[in-house]
Amino acid sequence: MPKISVIIPVYKSAKYLRRCFDSILKQTFQDFEIIIVSDGPEEDDLICQEYYEKFPNQITHYVKHVNQNVGGARNKGVELAKGEYLSFIDADDWLDLDFYEKLYTAAKKYDADIAVAGIVRLHLFRKKFYLNIKDEVVTTDYETKLKLCNVPDKSYVWNKIYKTEKFKANNLKFIEGKLYEDVILTPQILYYLNKLVTVPDTYYYYWRRPGSGVTKKDQKSISDQKWANEQANLFFKEHNIDLSKHKTTTKRTKILGITVFKTITKGSIKTYNLLNLIRWSKESSN
Repeated sequence: MPKISVIIPVYKSAKYLRRCFDSILKQTFQDFEIIIVSDGPEEDDLICQEYYEKFPNQITHYVKHVNQNVGGARNKGVELAKGEYLSFIDADDWLDLDFYEKLYTAAKKYDADIAVAGIVRLHLFRKKFYLNIKDEVVTTDYETKLKLCNVPDKSYVWNKIYKTEKFKANNLKFIEGKLYEDVILTPQILYYLNKLVTVPDTYYYYWRRPGSGVTKKDQKSISDQKWANEQANLFFKEHNIDLSKHKTTTKRTKILGITVFKTITKGSIKTYNLLNLIRWSKESSN
C-alpha cells in the first residue's frame, strides 16, 4: 500500500502539466501513487498518456472521466485511492520537492488526520504568501483548525494531506458539476477529521492562471461562488461558528480607479494599508 495517493484532475492544462507532474515525481519522498483523472482535450491526453507509460510504477491510474468537473474527478480519484493519506493537486500548480516528506513525517509523528503546508500564490508577475506557516502546531479544536488554515478565506483542499480511512469513513465528497467545491468541503473536512498538524518551511504553489474556472466572472462562476458560500455558511451556522472571528473583510478607498488605502478587518484586528507601501495593524477594544 502506498503512503500517499496523489489525485490530479486534468482539464485544459497542457501548458502546465509537465511542471506539475515533475514536481511530484521528483519528490524527496517516493512512496506514493499518482491518480490522473482527465476531462481534458487531446492536447492534455497526449501528455498524460506519455507520463503514464513512462512512469507505470508511480502513476497507477489514468482515467478519462468526461463532463464531471473538478469535483467529480476528485471523487473518482478518492474512490480509486489505496494510499494511507490522500493529496489533491491541481494540474496547473506545483510543489516544493520536500512537500510530501515533511507533511507525511509530521502526520505520522503526531498520528494526525490532516497535515497542512503553506501556500504561495502566483499570478502573472506577482507572488504572494497566501498561507505562511511559521510553527508546527498540533490541535483537535475546530476553531483553532479554522484559524490555522485561514478558513473560510482560504478554503483550499490542495495544500494538505488527509488520512484516507477517515476521509472515506465520513463519506466526504466534492459537489459535482459546480465550481468552488473546495469552499463547501474544506470546512467539513476540518470538522470531521480530528487531529491536525501545521508544517512550516514547505509550500504548495498556486498558479492563478488567466481563464481558469475561478478567475472567470461569467454567470456560472458568479452563481456557483454565491451558492458555495451560502452552503458553507449554513455549515458554520449549524456548528455554532461565529464567522466574524474568521472571515476577512476589506474596505478600499480608490482615486481614479486605483486603490490608495485599504482597511482589512479580521476578528478584533484591523490592518491598514497605504499604497501598498505603509502597513500597520491595531487591535480593536470592542
